[in-house]
Amino acid sequence: MRVGRIRMISHKQWVMVSMYSIVHFLVDFNCAFLMFRYISGEPEAYLCVYLYNFFAFAFQMPLGIIADKCNKNYLFAATGCVLLCAAYGILNAPVAATIILGIGNASFHIGGGIDVLNISDTKMSALGVFVSPGAFGIYWGTLLGIANSPAVMPIALSSVLLAAIAIMIMRTLNSAAYLENAVFSPEKSTSPRQAVFVAACFFFVVCIRSFTGLAMDLPWKSITHWGIALVFATVLGKTTGGFLSDKFGIKRVSVFSLGLAAILFLFIQTPMPGIAAVFLFNMSMPITLWCMARIFPYAKGFSFGVLTFALFLGFLPVYLGVEIPFNTAWLFALGTVISLAFLLMGLGKTKV
Repeated sequence: MRVGRIRMISHKQWVMVSMYSIVHFLVDFNCAFLMFRYISGEPEAYLCVYLYNFFAFAFQMPLGIIADKCNKNYLFAATGCVLLCAAYGILNAPVAATIILGIGNASFHIGGGIDVLNISDTKMSALGVFVSPGAFGIYWGTLLGIANSPAVMPIALSSVLLAAIAIMIMRTLNSAAYLENAVFSPEKSTSPRQAVFVAACFFFVVCIRSFTGLAMDLPWKSITHWGIALVFATVLGKTTGGFLSDKFGIKRVSVFSLGLAAILFLFIQTPMPGIAAVFLFNMSMPITLWCMARIFPYAKGFSFGVLTFALFLGFLPVYLGVEIPFNTAWLFALGTVISLAFLLMGLGKTKV
């Protein structure tokens, strides 16, 4: 297997990132649509929610290990889109459809995620662009999923087919060199013990971010224009975090974004500071993923999967109905401060 170090993001690579980002939107849109339109009303709905999240997030870790060995990332991404199409064909078996849907989601994210990481050796802006559109997909997929319009089904199905076509286009537009697993600049000064410590720190950051985001039940987000603004804050926060980290440095951006977010979370019952807090809070997402992959430069799929497993663990307390014992504003602020502490501990053991 040939490996190489890609330092600059070329125009052609940005085309690949843009296309993967569009398909990311379509994949998450269709997953949310199918779950809310066809699965949520079934007797097995509670089980299906668990199964979807397990296979969509926890299952990315073993898939990532396989993808690291296969070095055929576009095949994983394309397979994910095909599986999404297949899920629509077995809606009379909700549990099976949910499992296939979750595996399809995981497969696409692993394939697309590794390819984007492959061109992100010294830059994380592309990673921020790739991870951000999923929030849009989930939002609009949920809205259309709970609607009663008979035209929704062909809209969603055509989106899945478009996603599969987009993956095929990506395969033809990009040369093999772009699809091979490039090796990040390794952290030579990081010992195996330090690597485990750093990985654990980033893992806890993502766990806290997942739980905080899912537990955030804000009275004003059901108002249409504020709800849309919240989604934009999530999307733009992830994108901005990547670009600002490239320009000003990871530690500076981490301290600024999470420190200010912790303060603003104290006023989360009011829309404007709440939206600003969510924007700042999400800036750390590309940071944790990029740094994790740099610690394990030969196992970017595994790195991606470890952090999505953390997302799954953050989902479990909310799924199980664990009650928040004290004021939510203080909980979110405290969680943000703890996230910053773990992130800085991890960054302190790396040369970034």
